[in-house]
Amino acid sequence: MQKLIFGLIGGLGLFLFGMKTMSEGLERVASKRLRDILRFFTRTPPLAVLTGAGTTALIQSSSAMMVMLIGFVNAGLLTLGQAIGVMMGAEIGTSFTAWLVSISAFKISAYALPAVGIGFALNLLAKTKKVKLWGQVMLGFGVLFLGLMFMKDAFVPLKESQAFKDFFTFSRLPIWGPILGILAGMVVTALIQSSSATIATVQILAFQGLISFEATIPLIFGSNIGTTITAQIASIGTVLSARRIARAQLVFNVLGVAFIFPLVQFGLYTKAVEYFIPGAITPANVMMYIAVCHTSFNLLSVAAGLLLIGPLEKIAIKMVPSKRELLKIMPHYLEEHLLNTPPIALKQSVREMVRMIALAREALNDAMRGFLENDAKLLSTVAQKEEIIDAFQKDITDYLVQLSERSLNREVSEKLPALLHSVNDIERIGDHAENLMELAERKIEEKLPFSEKAIAELKKMFDETDRMLNIVVLAMETDNKEEARRALQHEDTLNKLQIQFRESHIQRLQNGECFVLSGIVFLDFINNLEKVGDHLKNISLAILQQRL
Repeated sequence: MQKLIFGLIGGLGLFLFGMKTMSEGLERVASKRLRDILRFFTRTPPLAVLTGAGTTALIQSSSAMMVMLIGFVNAGLLTLGQAIGVMMGAEIGTSFTAWLVSISAFKISAYALPAVGIGFALNLLAKTKKVKLWGQVMLGFGVLFLGLMFMKDAFVPLKESQAFKDFFTFSRLPIWGPILGILAGMVVTALIQSSSATIATVQILAFQGLISFEATIPLIFGSNIGTTITAQIASIGTVLSARRIARAQLVFNVLGVAFIFPLVQFGLYTKAVEYFIPGAITPANVMMYIAVCHTSFNLLSVAAGLLLIGPLEKIAIKMVPSKRELLKIMPHYLEEHLLNTPPIALKQSVREMVRMIALAREALNDAMRGFLENDAKLLSTVAQKEEIIDAFQKDITDYLVQLSERSLNREVSEKLPALLHSVNDIERIGDHAENLMELAERKIEEKLPFSEKAIAELKKMFDETDRMLNIVVLAMETDNKEEARRALQHEDTLNKLQIQFRESHIQRLQNGECFVLSGIVFLDFINNLEKVGDHLKNISLAILQQRL
Protein backbone atom coordinates (compact mmCIF):
# COMPACT_ATOMS: atom_id res chain seq x y z
CA MET A 1 0.00 0.00 0.00
CA GLN A 2 2.84 2.38 0.88
CA LYS A 3 4.48 1.71 -2.49
CA LEU A 4 1.19 2.43 -4.25
CA ILE A 5 0.55 5.70 -2.41
CA PHE A 6 4.12 6.97 -2.81
CA GLY A 7 4.20 5.94 -6.48
CA LEU A 8 0.87 7.65 -7.18
CA ILE A 9 1.74 10.87 -5.33
CA GLY A 10 5.23 11.03 -6.84
CA GLY A 11 4.01 10.17 -10.33
CA LEU A 12 1.22 12.74 -10.17
CA GLY A 13 3.64 15.36 -8.87
CA LEU A 14 6.07 14.66 -11.72
CA PHE A 15 3.23 14.76 -14.26
CA LEU A 16 1.97 18.14 -12.97
CA PHE A 17 5.50 19.55 -12.76
CA GLY A 18 6.29 18.34 -16.28
CA MET A 19 3.03 19.77 -17.62
CA LYS A 20 3.70 23.13 -15.94
CA THR A 21 7.33 23.27 -17.11
CA MET A 22 6.45 22.34 -20.69
CA SER A 23 3.47 24.72 -20.76
CA GLU A 24 5.48 27.67 -19.42
CA GLY A 25 8.27 27.00 -21.91
CA LEU A 26 5.89 26.83 -24.88
CA GLU A 27 4.05 29.92 -23.69
CA ARG A 28 7.26 31.93 -23.39
CA VAL A 29 8.56 30.70 -26.75
CA ALA A 30 5.41 31.90 -28.47
CA SER A 31 4.27 34.60 -26.03
CA LYS A 32 4.32 37.58 -28.41
CA ARG A 33 2.77 35.61 -31.26
CA LEU A 34 0.08 34.25 -28.93
CA ARG A 35 -0.85 37.76 -27.86
CA ASP A 36 -1.02 38.92 -31.48
CA ILE A 37 -3.12 35.90 -32.43
CA LEU A 38 -5.56 36.44 -29.58
CA ARG A 39 -5.94 40.12 -30.41
CA PHE A 40 -6.39 39.80 -34.18
CA PHE A 41 -8.06 36.41 -34.70
CA THR A 42 -11.09 36.72 -32.44
CA ARG A 43 -13.31 38.87 -34.65
CA THR A 44 -16.03 36.21 -35.09
CA PRO A 45 -17.13 33.44 -32.68
CA PRO A 46 -15.99 30.53 -34.94
CA LEU A 47 -12.60 32.20 -35.44
CA ALA A 48 -12.32 32.82 -31.69
CA VAL A 49 -13.06 29.12 -31.02
CA LEU A 50 -10.40 27.98 -33.51
CA THR A 51 -7.91 30.43 -31.99
CA GLY A 52 -8.64 29.17 -28.47
CA ALA A 53 -8.32 25.52 -29.54
CA GLY A 54 -5.05 26.02 -31.41
CA THR A 55 -3.46 28.18 -28.73
CA THR A 56 -4.40 25.80 -25.91
CA ALA A 57 -3.14 22.76 -27.85
CA LEU A 58 0.13 24.63 -28.34
CA ILE A 59 0.72 25.64 -24.72
CA GLN A 60 -0.78 22.38 -23.38
CA SER A 61 -2.85 23.91 -20.58
CA SER A 62 -6.42 25.18 -20.60
CA SER A 63 -5.83 26.60 -17.10
CA ALA A 64 -2.87 28.68 -18.36
CA MET A 65 -4.99 29.71 -21.34
CA MET A 66 -7.81 30.89 -19.05
CA VAL A 67 -5.39 32.82 -16.82
CA MET A 68 -3.95 34.49 -19.94
CA LEU A 69 -7.47 35.19 -21.23
CA ILE A 70 -8.51 36.80 -17.94
CA GLY A 71 -5.41 38.99 -18.16
CA PHE A 72 -6.36 40.09 -21.68
CA VAL A 73 -9.93 40.92 -20.64
CA ASN A 74 -8.65 42.68 -17.52
CA ALA A 75 -6.40 44.84 -19.74
CA GLY A 76 -9.29 45.64 -22.07
CA LEU A 77 -7.71 43.86 -25.09
CA LEU A 78 -10.66 41.48 -25.52
CA THR A 79 -14.39 41.92 -25.00
CA LEU A 80 -16.40 39.46 -22.93
CA GLY A 81 -18.01 38.04 -26.09
CA GLN A 82 -14.63 37.47 -27.78
CA ALA A 83 -13.22 35.88 -24.63
CA ILE A 84 -16.16 33.45 -24.39
CA GLY A 85 -15.40 32.21 -27.92
CA VAL A 86 -11.71 31.70 -27.08
CA MET A 87 -12.69 29.98 -23.81
CA MET A 88 -14.85 27.48 -25.73
CA GLY A 89 -11.95 26.73 -28.05
CA ALA A 90 -9.66 26.21 -25.06
CA GLU A 91 -11.94 23.38 -23.92
CA ILE A 92 -11.29 21.60 -27.23
CA GLY A 93 -7.55 22.33 -27.20
CA THR A 94 -7.07 20.86 -23.73
CA SER A 95 -8.06 17.39 -25.02
CA PHE A 96 -4.77 17.29 -26.97
CA THR A 97 -2.99 15.95 -23.89
CA ALA A 98 -5.34 12.94 -23.76
CA TRP A 99 -4.49 12.19 -27.41
CA LEU A 100 -0.78 12.52 -26.68
CA VAL A 101 -1.06 9.99 -23.85
CA SER A 102 -3.27 7.59 -25.81
CA ILE A 103 -1.24 7.63 -29.03
CA SER A 104 2.01 7.02 -27.15
CA ALA A 105 0.46 4.21 -25.09
CA PHE A 106 3.64 4.55 -23.00
CA LYS A 107 5.89 3.82 -26.00
CA ILE A 108 7.26 7.37 -25.83
CA SER A 109 7.95 6.80 -22.13
CA ALA A 110 11.08 4.89 -23.09
CA TYR A 111 12.51 8.22 -24.21
CA ALA A 112 11.41 10.11 -21.09
CA LEU A 113 14.78 9.95 -19.32
CA PRO A 114 16.83 10.98 -22.39
CA ALA A 115 14.38 13.88 -22.91
CA VAL A 116 14.93 14.98 -19.31
CA GLY A 117 18.72 14.83 -19.71
CA ILE A 118 18.86 16.62 -23.07
CA GLY A 119 16.27 19.20 -22.00
CA PHE A 120 18.14 19.98 -18.79
CA ALA A 121 21.46 20.30 -20.67
CA LEU A 122 19.95 22.68 -23.23
CA ASN A 123 18.30 24.75 -20.53
CA LEU A 124 21.52 24.96 -18.53
CA LEU A 125 24.17 25.34 -21.24
CA ALA A 126 22.49 27.04 -24.20
CA LYS A 127 23.58 30.61 -24.90
CA THR A 128 20.41 31.88 -26.56
CA LYS A 129 17.16 32.37 -24.70
CA LYS A 130 15.11 30.57 -27.35
CA VAL A 131 17.22 27.38 -27.18
CA LYS A 132 17.01 27.50 -23.37
CA LEU A 133 13.22 27.66 -23.59
CA TRP A 134 13.08 24.72 -26.01
CA GLY A 135 15.26 22.86 -23.51
CA GLN A 136 12.66 23.68 -20.85
CA VAL A 137 9.93 22.31 -23.13
CA MET A 138 11.85 19.05 -23.68
CA LEU A 139 12.59 18.76 -19.95
CA GLY A 140 8.91 19.21 -19.11
CA PHE A 141 7.90 16.69 -21.78
CA GLY A 142 10.26 14.08 -20.36
CA VAL A 143 9.21 14.65 -16.74
CA LEU A 144 5.54 14.45 -17.77
CA PHE A 145 5.97 10.96 -19.25
CA LEU A 146 8.22 9.92 -16.39
CA GLY A 147 5.33 10.75 -14.07
CA LEU A 148 2.96 8.68 -16.21
CA MET A 149 5.34 5.70 -15.93
CA PHE A 150 5.40 5.95 -12.13
CA MET A 151 1.59 6.17 -11.95
CA LYS A 152 1.18 3.20 -14.32
CA ASP A 153 3.51 1.05 -12.22
CA ALA A 154 1.86 2.19 -8.97
CA PHE A 155 -1.56 0.92 -10.09
CA VAL A 156 -0.36 -2.58 -11.08
CA PRO A 157 -0.96 -4.15 -7.59
CA LEU A 158 -4.59 -2.98 -7.67
CA LYS A 159 -5.46 -5.18 -10.64
CA GLU A 160 -6.63 -7.90 -8.26
CA SER A 161 -8.54 -5.57 -5.90
CA GLN A 162 -12.31 -5.89 -6.43
CA ALA A 163 -12.96 -3.28 -3.70
CA PHE A 164 -10.99 -0.70 -5.66
CA LYS A 165 -12.86 -1.55 -8.85
CA ASP A 166 -16.20 -1.26 -7.03
CA PHE A 167 -15.24 2.14 -5.66
CA PHE A 168 -14.52 3.60 -9.07
CA THR A 169 -17.39 1.96 -10.93
CA PHE A 170 -19.90 2.73 -8.15
CA SER A 171 -21.52 -0.63 -8.92
CA ARG A 172 -23.47 -0.65 -5.67
CA LEU A 173 -25.29 2.58 -6.58
CA PRO A 174 -26.53 2.06 -10.15
CA ILE A 175 -28.80 5.15 -10.21
CA TRP A 176 -26.51 7.67 -8.53
CA GLY A 177 -23.26 6.11 -9.75
CA PRO A 178 -22.63 8.43 -12.73
CA ILE A 179 -23.48 11.50 -10.64
CA LEU A 180 -20.99 10.41 -7.97
CA GLY A 181 -18.46 9.84 -10.75
CA ILE A 182 -18.97 13.41 -11.97
CA LEU A 183 -18.54 14.72 -8.43
CA ALA A 184 -15.38 12.63 -7.94
CA GLY A 185 -13.85 13.93 -11.18
CA MET A 186 -14.82 17.47 -10.26
CA VAL A 187 -13.33 17.36 -6.74
CA VAL A 188 -10.06 15.67 -7.79
CA THR A 189 -9.53 18.14 -10.64
CA ALA A 190 -10.35 21.13 -8.43
CA LEU A 191 -7.78 19.93 -5.88
CA ILE A 192 -4.93 19.34 -8.34
CA GLN A 193 -6.08 22.15 -10.70
CA SER A 194 -5.42 20.14 -13.85
CA SER A 195 -8.03 18.33 -15.92
CA SER A 196 -5.21 16.88 -18.05
CA ALA A 197 -3.74 15.17 -14.96
CA THR A 198 -7.14 13.79 -13.95
CA ILE A 199 -7.84 12.40 -17.43
CA ALA A 200 -4.32 10.96 -17.73
CA THR A 201 -4.88 9.18 -14.39
CA VAL A 202 -8.23 7.87 -15.64
CA GLN A 203 -6.53 6.64 -18.83
CA ILE A 204 -3.94 4.75 -16.77
CA LEU A 205 -6.64 3.18 -14.57
CA ALA A 206 -8.49 2.01 -17.68
CA PHE A 207 -5.25 0.80 -19.32
CA GLN A 208 -4.53 -1.34 -16.27
CA GLY A 209 -8.08 -2.75 -16.39
CA LEU A 210 -9.01 -1.22 -13.03
CA ILE A 211 -12.06 0.64 -14.35
CA SER A 212 -14.29 0.15 -17.36
CA PHE A 213 -14.59 2.62 -20.21
CA GLU A 214 -18.19 3.38 -19.14
CA ALA A 215 -16.96 4.33 -15.66
CA THR A 216 -14.44 6.82 -17.08
CA ILE A 217 -17.09 8.97 -18.79
CA PRO A 218 -18.55 10.60 -15.62
CA LEU A 219 -15.01 11.20 -14.33
CA ILE A 220 -14.15 12.99 -17.59
CA PHE A 221 -17.30 15.11 -17.35
CA GLY A 222 -16.51 16.02 -13.74
CA SER A 223 -12.95 17.01 -14.62
CA ASN A 224 -14.32 19.53 -17.12
CA ILE A 225 -16.23 21.25 -14.31
CA GLY A 226 -13.42 20.98 -11.75
CA THR A 227 -10.87 22.62 -14.04
CA THR A 228 -12.79 25.93 -13.82
CA ILE A 229 -11.48 26.49 -10.27
CA THR A 230 -8.21 27.93 -11.64
CA ALA A 231 -10.04 30.66 -13.56
CA GLN A 232 -12.19 31.48 -10.52
CA ILE A 233 -9.05 32.00 -8.42
CA ALA A 234 -7.25 33.97 -11.15
CA SER A 235 -10.22 36.33 -11.56
CA ILE A 236 -10.16 37.50 -7.93
CA GLY A 237 -9.44 41.21 -7.78
CA THR A 238 -9.79 41.77 -11.54
CA VAL A 239 -12.23 43.98 -13.43
CA LEU A 240 -15.87 43.00 -13.98
CA SER A 241 -15.37 41.53 -17.46
CA ALA A 242 -12.50 39.32 -16.28
CA ARG A 243 -14.60 37.94 -13.41
CA ARG A 244 -17.45 37.38 -15.84
CA ILE A 245 -15.37 35.26 -18.24
CA ALA A 246 -14.41 33.02 -15.29
CA ARG A 247 -18.11 32.57 -14.41
CA ALA A 248 -18.94 32.01 -18.09
CA GLN A 249 -16.49 29.08 -18.20
CA LEU A 250 -18.12 27.53 -15.15
CA VAL A 251 -21.64 27.92 -16.57
CA PHE A 252 -20.57 26.65 -20.00
CA ASN A 253 -18.98 23.48 -18.63
CA VAL A 254 -21.85 22.74 -16.24
CA LEU A 255 -24.39 23.21 -19.05
CA GLY A 256 -22.25 21.02 -21.32
CA VAL A 257 -22.39 18.18 -18.79
CA ALA A 258 -26.14 18.70 -18.28
CA PHE A 259 -26.66 18.64 -22.07
CA ILE A 260 -24.72 15.43 -22.75
CA PHE A 261 -25.38 13.52 -19.50
CA PRO A 262 -28.83 12.20 -20.64
CA LEU A 263 -27.15 10.71 -23.73
CA VAL A 264 -24.83 8.80 -21.40
CA GLN A 265 -27.72 7.51 -19.30
CA PHE A 266 -29.43 6.05 -22.38
CA GLY A 267 -26.18 4.56 -23.70
CA LEU A 268 -26.23 6.70 -26.85
CA TYR A 269 -23.04 8.59 -26.05
CA THR A 270 -21.01 5.42 -25.45
CA LYS A 271 -22.24 3.91 -28.72
CA ALA A 272 -21.37 7.09 -30.60
CA VAL A 273 -17.79 7.02 -29.25
CA GLU A 274 -17.43 3.31 -30.05
CA TYR A 275 -18.58 4.00 -33.62
CA PHE A 276 -15.42 6.02 -34.33
CA ILE A 277 -12.99 3.30 -33.23
CA PRO A 278 -13.19 -0.14 -34.86
CA GLY A 279 -13.02 -3.32 -32.81
CA ALA A 280 -13.82 -4.17 -29.21
CA ILE A 281 -12.53 -2.14 -26.27
CA THR A 282 -9.21 -3.57 -25.03
CA PRO A 283 -6.45 -2.29 -22.72
CA ALA A 284 -4.50 -1.52 -25.89
CA ASN A 285 -7.06 0.92 -27.27
CA VAL A 286 -9.09 2.05 -24.23
CA MET A 287 -6.99 5.20 -23.85
CA MET A 288 -7.89 6.13 -27.42
CA TYR A 289 -11.57 5.68 -26.52
CA ILE A 290 -11.13 8.05 -23.58
CA ALA A 291 -9.41 10.65 -25.80
CA VAL A 292 -12.29 10.44 -28.31
CA CYS A 293 -14.78 10.72 -25.45
CA HIS A 294 -13.10 13.82 -24.05
CA THR A 295 -12.76 15.52 -27.44
CA SER A 296 -16.30 14.70 -28.60
CA PHE A 297 -17.73 16.03 -25.32
CA ASN A 298 -15.98 19.35 -25.88
CA LEU A 299 -16.90 19.48 -29.59
CA LEU A 300 -20.59 18.86 -28.84
CA SER A 301 -20.55 21.44 -26.05
CA VAL A 302 -18.94 24.05 -28.29
CA ALA A 303 -21.30 23.29 -31.21
CA ALA A 304 -24.25 24.02 -28.92
CA GLY A 305 -22.42 26.87 -27.16
CA LEU A 306 -21.72 28.79 -30.39
CA LEU A 307 -25.46 29.38 -30.68
CA LEU A 308 -25.60 30.59 -27.07
CA ILE A 309 -22.72 33.06 -26.78
CA GLY A 310 -25.17 35.96 -26.36
CA PRO A 311 -27.25 34.29 -23.61
CA LEU A 312 -24.08 32.99 -21.94
CA GLU A 313 -22.72 36.55 -21.86
CA LYS A 314 -25.97 37.78 -20.26
CA ILE A 315 -25.85 35.01 -17.63
CA ALA A 316 -22.24 35.93 -16.76
CA ILE A 317 -23.22 39.60 -16.41
CA LYS A 318 -26.10 38.66 -14.11
CA MET A 319 -23.78 36.48 -12.02
CA VAL A 320 -21.27 39.33 -11.62
CA PRO A 321 -23.30 42.56 -11.60
CA SER A 322 -21.60 45.91 -11.20
CA LYS A 323 -22.10 47.86 -7.98
CA ARG A 324 -24.16 50.25 -10.05
CA GLU A 325 -26.49 47.47 -11.20
CA LEU A 326 -26.77 46.16 -7.63
CA LEU A 327 -27.79 49.59 -6.36
CA LYS A 328 -29.99 50.11 -9.45
CA ILE A 329 -28.51 53.55 -10.14
CA MET A 330 -28.78 53.88 -13.91
CA PRO A 331 -29.12 56.88 -16.28
CA HIS A 332 -32.64 58.37 -16.30
CA TYR A 333 -32.50 61.15 -18.86
CA LEU A 334 -30.12 60.06 -21.64
CA GLU A 335 -32.75 59.02 -24.16
CA GLU A 336 -31.43 58.24 -27.63
CA HIS A 337 -34.42 59.62 -29.55
CA LEU A 338 -33.79 63.07 -28.03
CA LEU A 339 -30.45 63.28 -29.85
CA ASN A 340 -32.47 64.42 -32.86
CA THR A 341 -33.43 67.52 -30.83
CA PRO A 342 -30.00 68.75 -29.62
CA PRO A 343 -31.14 71.57 -27.26
CA ILE A 344 -33.37 69.14 -25.34
CA ALA A 345 -30.66 66.44 -25.34
CA LEU A 346 -28.27 69.02 -23.88
CA LYS A 347 -30.67 69.86 -21.03
CA GLN A 348 -31.17 66.14 -20.34
CA SER A 349 -27.41 65.73 -20.08
CA VAL A 350 -27.26 68.50 -17.47
CA ARG A 351 -30.05 66.79 -15.49
CA GLU A 352 -28.01 63.58 -15.51
CA MET A 353 -24.94 65.54 -14.38
CA VAL A 354 -26.96 66.86 -11.43
CA ARG A 355 -27.61 63.25 -10.37
CA MET A 356 -23.91 62.50 -10.81
CA ILE A 357 -22.73 65.43 -8.68
CA ALA A 358 -25.34 64.61 -6.00
CA LEU A 359 -23.81 61.13 -5.78
CA ALA A 360 -20.33 62.67 -5.52
CA ARG A 361 -21.61 64.78 -2.61
CA GLU A 362 -22.92 61.63 -0.89
CA ALA A 363 -19.52 59.97 -1.34
CA LEU A 364 -17.75 62.97 0.23
CA ASN A 365 -20.14 62.97 3.19
CA ASP A 366 -19.70 59.22 3.72
CA ALA A 367 -15.91 59.64 3.65
CA MET A 368 -16.06 62.46 6.20
CA ARG A 369 -18.41 60.60 8.55
CA GLY A 370 -16.29 57.46 8.24
CA PHE A 371 -13.21 59.52 9.15
CA LEU A 372 -14.81 61.14 12.20
CA GLU A 373 -16.58 58.00 13.48
CA ASN A 374 -13.90 55.43 12.50
CA ASP A 375 -16.63 53.57 10.59
CA ALA A 376 -15.00 51.17 8.08
CA LYS A 377 -18.39 49.86 6.92
CA LEU A 378 -19.50 53.35 5.92
CA LEU A 379 -16.21 53.92 4.10
CA SER A 380 -16.84 50.85 1.91
CA THR A 381 -19.82 52.65 0.33
CA VAL A 382 -17.50 55.41 -0.94
CA ALA A 383 -15.68 53.05 -3.32
CA GLN A 384 -19.02 51.73 -4.59
CA LYS A 385 -20.30 55.23 -5.28
CA GLU A 386 -17.05 56.26 -6.96
CA GLU A 387 -17.40 53.28 -9.32
CA ILE A 388 -20.93 54.44 -10.18
CA ILE A 389 -19.69 58.01 -10.73
CA ASP A 390 -17.13 56.65 -13.22
CA ALA A 391 -19.93 54.82 -15.03
CA PHE A 392 -22.00 58.02 -15.13
CA GLN A 393 -19.04 59.83 -16.65
CA LYS A 394 -18.78 57.24 -19.43
CA ASP A 395 -22.54 57.28 -20.13
CA ILE A 396 -22.81 61.07 -20.27
CA THR A 397 -19.60 61.46 -22.29
CA ASP A 398 -20.73 58.82 -24.82
CA TYR A 399 -24.11 60.56 -25.10
CA LEU A 400 -22.50 63.96 -25.69
CA VAL A 401 -20.12 62.49 -28.29
CA GLN A 402 -23.13 61.06 -30.15
CA LEU A 403 -24.78 64.48 -29.91
CA SER A 404 -21.70 66.17 -31.38
CA GLU A 405 -22.12 64.08 -34.54
CA ARG A 406 -25.56 65.63 -35.22
CA SER A 407 -26.31 68.88 -36.98
CA LEU A 408 -25.96 71.50 -34.21
CA ASN A 409 -26.64 75.20 -33.95
CA ARG A 410 -23.96 77.58 -32.67
CA GLU A 411 -25.27 77.72 -29.08
CA VAL A 412 -25.26 73.94 -28.63
CA SER A 413 -21.84 73.63 -30.31
CA GLU A 414 -20.36 76.13 -27.85
CA LYS A 415 -21.86 74.42 -24.80
CA LEU A 416 -20.75 70.88 -25.63
CA PRO A 417 -17.03 71.25 -24.73
CA ALA A 418 -17.92 72.93 -21.42
CA LEU A 419 -20.29 70.09 -20.57
CA LEU A 420 -17.60 67.50 -21.28
CA HIS A 421 -15.13 69.38 -19.05
CA SER A 422 -17.72 69.68 -16.27
CA VAL A 423 -18.44 65.94 -16.40
CA ASN A 424 -14.71 65.34 -15.90
CA ASP A 425 -14.69 67.82 -13.00
CA ILE A 426 -17.50 65.90 -11.28
CA GLU A 427 -15.65 62.62 -11.83
CA ARG A 428 -12.55 64.13 -10.22
CA ILE A 429 -14.65 65.12 -7.19
CA GLY A 430 -15.52 61.41 -6.89
CA ASP A 431 -11.80 60.59 -7.05
CA HIS A 432 -11.12 63.02 -4.19
CA ALA A 433 -13.89 61.37 -2.16
CA GLU A 434 -12.06 58.08 -2.66
CA ASN A 435 -8.80 59.75 -1.57
CA LEU A 436 -10.52 60.91 1.64
CA MET A 437 -11.78 57.35 2.16
CA GLU A 438 -8.22 56.01 1.91
CA LEU A 439 -7.00 58.60 4.41
CA ALA A 440 -9.80 57.59 6.78
CA GLU A 441 -8.87 53.92 6.39
CA ARG A 442 -5.27 54.76 7.22
CA LYS A 443 -6.41 56.65 10.32
CA ILE A 444 -8.43 53.61 11.46
CA GLU A 445 -5.83 50.95 10.63
CA GLU A 446 -2.89 52.82 12.18
CA LYS A 447 -4.98 54.19 15.08
CA LEU A 448 -3.74 57.72 14.39
CA PRO A 449 -4.66 60.27 17.07
CA PHE A 450 -6.01 63.74 16.16
CA SER A 451 -6.24 66.73 18.49
CA GLU A 452 -9.58 68.43 19.08
CA LYS A 453 -8.30 71.50 17.23
CA ALA A 454 -7.34 69.43 14.17
CA ILE A 455 -10.76 67.72 14.08
CA ALA A 456 -12.52 71.09 14.45
CA GLU A 457 -10.51 72.52 11.54
CA LEU A 458 -11.25 69.52 9.32
CA LYS A 459 -14.96 69.83 10.12
CA LYS A 460 -14.95 73.55 9.34
CA MET A 461 -13.22 73.09 5.99
CA PHE A 462 -15.45 70.16 5.05
CA ASP A 463 -18.61 72.11 5.95
CA GLU A 464 -17.44 74.96 3.72
CA THR A 465 -16.79 72.50 0.87
CA ASP A 466 -20.21 70.90 1.35
CA ARG A 467 -21.95 74.30 1.32
CA MET A 468 -20.19 75.19 -1.91
CA LEU A 469 -21.13 71.84 -3.43
CA ASN A 470 -24.78 72.32 -2.44
CA ILE A 471 -24.82 75.78 -4.07
CA VAL A 472 -23.28 74.42 -7.30
CA VAL A 473 -25.93 71.67 -7.46
CA LEU A 474 -28.64 74.31 -7.06
CA ALA A 475 -27.02 76.50 -9.73
CA MET A 476 -26.90 73.55 -12.16
CA GLU A 477 -30.51 72.55 -11.50
CA THR A 478 -31.89 76.08 -11.99
CA ASP A 479 -29.24 77.55 -14.33
CA ASN A 480 -28.92 80.30 -11.71
CA LYS A 481 -25.94 82.59 -12.27
CA GLU A 482 -26.37 84.27 -8.89
CA GLU A 483 -25.87 80.92 -7.14
CA ALA A 484 -22.80 80.30 -9.31
CA ARG A 485 -21.32 83.62 -8.10
CA ARG A 486 -22.01 82.62 -4.48
CA ALA A 487 -20.15 79.37 -5.09
CA LEU A 488 -17.07 81.28 -6.26
CA GLN A 489 -17.05 83.25 -2.99
CA HIS A 490 -16.96 79.97 -1.07
CA GLU A 491 -14.01 78.83 -3.19
CA ASP A 492 -12.07 81.91 -2.05
CA THR A 493 -12.95 81.03 1.55
CA LEU A 494 -11.72 77.46 1.03
CA ASN A 495 -8.35 78.69 -0.24
CA LYS A 496 -7.95 80.95 2.79
CA LEU A 497 -8.95 78.15 5.19
CA GLN A 498 -6.40 75.81 3.62
CA ILE A 499 -3.58 78.33 4.16
CA GLN A 500 -4.76 79.14 7.70
CA PHE A 501 -5.11 75.50 8.78
CA ARG A 502 -1.78 74.51 7.25
CA GLU A 503 -0.06 77.20 9.32
CA SER A 504 -1.88 76.23 12.52
CA HIS A 505 -0.96 72.61 11.87
CA ILE A 506 2.73 73.52 11.57
CA GLN A 507 2.43 75.43 14.84
CA ARG A 508 0.94 72.36 16.56
CA LEU A 509 3.79 70.22 15.24
CA GLN A 510 6.35 72.65 16.64
CA ASN A 511 4.56 72.65 20.01
CA GLY A 512 4.49 68.84 20.10
CA GLU A 513 0.67 68.80 20.11
CA CYS A 514 0.40 66.74 16.92
CA PHE A 515 1.61 63.28 15.93
CA VAL A 516 3.74 63.44 12.73
CA LEU A 517 1.86 60.70 10.80
CA SER A 518 -1.46 62.23 11.82
CA GLY A 519 -0.16 65.53 10.47
CA ILE A 520 0.54 64.00 7.06
CA VAL A 521 -3.04 62.69 6.89
CA PHE A 522 -4.36 66.10 8.03
CA LEU A 523 -2.52 67.96 5.25
CA ASP A 524 -3.61 65.46 2.59
CA PHE A 525 -7.20 65.78 3.81
CA ILE A 526 -7.39 69.58 3.52
CA ASN A 527 -5.52 69.49 0.18
CA ASN A 528 -8.15 67.13 -1.25
CA LEU A 529 -10.96 69.36 -0.01
CA GLU A 530 -9.30 72.38 -1.63
CA LYS A 531 -9.04 70.44 -4.92
CA VAL A 532 -12.77 69.67 -4.71
CA GLY A 533 -13.29 73.44 -4.46
CA ASP A 534 -11.20 73.95 -7.62
CA HIS A 535 -13.40 71.56 -9.61
CA LEU A 536 -16.57 73.21 -8.28
CA LYS A 537 -15.13 76.56 -9.34
CA ASN A 538 -14.70 75.25 -12.91
CA ILE A 539 -18.36 74.19 -13.01
CA SER A 540 -19.49 77.55 -11.59
CA LEU A 541 -17.51 79.46 -14.24
CA ALA A 542 -19.11 77.34 -16.97
CA ILE A 543 -22.57 78.32 -15.63
CA LEU A 544 -21.63 82.01 -15.50
CA GLN A 545 -20.37 81.89 -19.09
CA GLN A 546 -23.74 80.39 -20.14
CA ARG A 547 -22.14 77.13 -21.19
CA LEU A 548 -24.25 74.82 -19.01
